[in-house]
Amino acid sequence: MQPTQTVPLGDQQAVSATVKLYIWAAVVLIAAEAIGAISIPLGPGKVVLLPMVWALLLGAMIGLASRRMPGSIGLDPATQLRAAAVLQPALLIFIAKLGLVVGGSLPVVFAAGWALVFQEFGHFVGTVVLGLPVALLLGIKREAIGATFSVGREPSLAIIGERYGMDSPEGRGVLAEYLTGTLFGALFIAIVAGFITSLGIFHPYSLAMGSGIGSGSMMAAAAGAIAAQQTPEMAKEVMALAAAANLITTTLGTYFTLFISLPLAVWGYRVLEPLIGRTTKASYSTEGLQASDVSLDVRELGWAGKVSAWLAAGALALIANYVGYKTLSPAAFAGMAVMIGAAFVGELLCSATRRKIPAVCWVSLVAMFLTSPLCPWAAQISAASGAVNMLAVITPMLAFAGLSIAKDLPAFRRLGWRIVLVSFLANFGTFIGAVLIAEFFHA
Repeated sequence: MQPTQTVPLGDQQAVSATVKLYIWAAVVLIAAEAIGAISIPLGPGKVVLLPMVWALLLGAMIGLASRRMPGSIGLDPATQLRAAAVLQPALLIFIAKLGLVVGGSLPVVFAAGWALVFQEFGHFVGTVVLGLPVALLLGIKREAIGATFSVGREPSLAIIGERYGMDSPEGRGVLAEYLTGTLFGALFIAIVAGFITSLGIFHPYSLAMGSGIGSGSMMAAAAGAIAAQQTPEMAKEVMALAAAANLITTTLGTYFTLFISLPLAVWGYRVLEPLIGRTTKASYSTEGLQASDVSLDVRELGWAGKVSAWLAAGALALIANYVGYKTLSPAAFAGMAVMIGAAFVGELLCSATRRKIPAVCWVSLVAMFLTSPLCPWAAQISAASGAVNMLAVITPMLAFAGLSIAKDLPAFRRLGWRIVLVSFLANFGTFIGAVLIAEFFHA
């Protein structure tokens, strides 16, 4: 398969494409909020499809349908790539919202204690424990190492690329995991987290900590699905713990994957492959998959683009707040202004420190300060940010994610179902592994 080529957009084209992207995002968001939450009974539990799930699915459908739309209406690959670029700064609005929640819930976070610290092992060990044996039984060879040592986000690509090279079997494996997670990770983890929550087996705190897997969109989807089944007060605590866990995963995750889960995956492959390894069609299903087939080169937006993304994400969140939760007060506008301000200041600090510390961390810390006892205006800021529903902030993010998905489907088609199943198991393993460890310490 030939790599997907995208023509760089000129300034005028970029503005036009961005406006069109924002219009489509608004259409998707309004439709998703209008559909609302749908609960589907499934055995002893239930699957809850929230507006954020509909936003992801509708966005993907529009991306696929764009091939048959007139060019002035549809989203071409370059515009879909821009949707992925917009998603990155837009997620900082959600991170700011989480930080504001955490600042006012610091006692809950501190009370989690060792559960919050040790759940990190579950995130990275769970992927290997569940995914690797199944991969070997299905006939996947060294690709299994790259596909199961983590959830395959950008830091994992860098680790495997430096250690083995992206043209290696391990490189193809991590690419397959990255691709599956990009396309279906948020949808999959939202359904899984919501279903496990409905069973009532685990404490909501444990489920919340399991949600912090280091991917903004996947964490939002999982935590949102869990919070939707709680009381308003418990939902707030769930989001606070999910945010704290995600912050730990974001800052320490690279070291865990490099020094713990990757060596564990290599050792597990060496021991288990002679015992349970098989040779099937899956042994060759990822051959030829290369980094150029996947949209890894999402260009970072300049300051104008970032401000545009923050304003668009903020406006869409307010629309979702009105359509889905019938609330649009002056306090909500003030709360959104605080979130955008926190994102802006966090990005400034990130640039000032030469990006040695990710923007996600800076935005979290700035927002946490604003609602912590250290800030004299904490009560007012907390009240204003509370006027914007957490789920209303999540839905725009997944709308942008959905609109960016179609560009990667050609590469996805070449992955056999076996490698996709292994990727799903790795995603499930990172969630349930952290939940189990958090539950143990919480008990």
